[in-house]
Amino acid sequence: MFRAQISALVFGVGGFGALVAATASNEWRVTTRASSVITATWVYQGLWMNCAGYIQACRGLMIAAVSLGFFGSIIALFGMKCTKVGGSEKAKAKTACLAGVVFILSGLCSMTGCSLYANKITTEFFDPLFIDQKYELGAALFIGWSGATLCIIGGVIFCFSISDNNKKPRMGYAYNGATSVMSSRAKYHGGEGDIKTTTPSKQFDKNAYV
Repeated sequence: MFRAQISALVFGVGGFGALVAATASNEWRVTTRASSVITATWVYQGLWMNCAGYIQACRGLMIAAVSLGFFGSIIALFGMKCTKVGGSEKAKAKTACLAGVVFILSGLCSMTGCSLYANKITTEFFDPLFIDQKYELGAALFIGWSGATLCIIGGVIFCFSISDNNKKPRMGYAYNGATSVMSSRAKYHGGEGDIKTTTPSKQFDKNAYV
């Protein structure tokens, strides 16, 4: 259980770092090789160099992903079993599950933002009527997809951490000792009549006194 939480935290924090790097990067798209051979230059563009509508949507999604990843990392620290804060084991499990949900939402926001941006690039690239500069997918998109995947994996592991605390404990059974033969007979006859008990007489051999 503890190792699973450590793995989830590593995935979540690693994904959060990748999302920050992808959001701040200027390599979301790069000019195609054909045009670069002619001009001998490479042109990179990121989220902060254009005010197009779809770019603003991607920008908002990535900011939301980074924010959720940050809060998910903080909440995950309170849900770890190795920390002394967070309350009881059941409260820690709920906190870890909450951190998992936040990480999953962060990954989904990043996945959506990167996919929307990539879809726009590929649509323009394969459109024969599009006469402006065409671009290819940049490295930041792949970093964003990788970070989103790590966040989702870490979030799923955190969500499963609550299952161990929901398992019902085994019921204990008290041992009352073996049932005597006389009580079994009395129960069988239903208590009808008197049951005579005879105590066998002790016989002593003369060797007993030696």
